[in-house]
Amino acid sequence: MASDLAGVDGLTGKAMFGGRAWLLHGNLLCGARADGMLVRLGPGRDGWALALPAVAPMISRGRQMNGWLRAGPEAYGDDALRRRLIEAALAFVRSLPPK
Repeated sequence: MASDLAGVDGLTGKAMFGGRAWLLHGNLLCGARADGMLVRLGPGRDGWALALPAVAPMISRGRQMNGWLRAGPEAYGDDALRRRLIEAALAFVRSLPPK
């Protein structure tokens, strides 16, 4: 995933969620662990991705996190799909004000 984000201005990485997370201008963009990835597409922008195999809503403490998705190993391992999810996350997070 790091290579998919190479050259993105304003990006920082840090250890989070038992893996690695990337923030764009201080806003959480995505994360990766051995069991898949987390991506932030934004509320109402995730319908297309939820229709894909191995992609599901992010559940945290028993609650669905609107606009956040978990992509399992099958999706995470598919280079084209992973890049598509990352590009969608970048588009959304770039629309947010920097923190």
